[in-house]
Amino acid sequence: MDNVGTLQPLLENVVPQKTPKTPAQKTMRKAFKGTAQLSKLLPTGTALIFQTLSPIFTHQGQCQTITNKTMTIVLVTLCSISCFLLSFTDSFRDERGKVRYGVASLNGMWVMDASARLPADEAEKYRLRSIDFFHAFMSIFVFLAIALFDGSVVSCFVQMPSEETKELLMTLPIGIGTLCSLLFVAFPSQRHGIGFPLSRD
Repeated sequence: MDNVGTLQPLLENVVPQKTPKTPAQKTMRKAFKGTAQLSKLLPTGTALIFQTLSPIFTHQGQCQTITNKTMTIVLVTLCSISCFLLSFTDSFRDERGKVRYGVASLNGMWVMDASARLPADEAEKYRLRSIDFFHAFMSIFVFLAIALFDGSVVSCFVQMPSEETKELLMTLPIGIGTLCSLLFVAFPSQRHGIGFPLSRD
């Protein structure tokens, strides 16, 4: 019984000490965090719809009629508008932990599900900001770069491109995509729009 006072604490009660991170680990962590931010802003869902419909609308790039060209222009326009509008969507958890979606506004956030409402002080965190317009226009540019990479769309409007045009069509989308991706990482968004996971914090 004399040894009771000398018993060691249980392992589960011992708080592990944080090991300091090396510069390489810090760099890797920032890179992964930037990539996660980038995935929230790239128009993946819209691009998937576009890639599915463009071969049909362009008739496999042949665009035999004016209707094919018109439908392709409408498709590109609607997808661009989708990229723009989705940049203003956001989400939050209500008091029951259920995820609710809304659209940022000047006064806070308009919740799509009318049964849920945000308190005024909470809604202020979701209000529309100038950075949202920056992200929206960058999303359009990224989508247009994807559209320029689509062989069906290019063949529809440029039947026999010159060598200079071919080179431009190869380098321009890469340049646009790279520049916009860097800007997305440099100026990240805090929004969790429709189709993106909501963080726990």
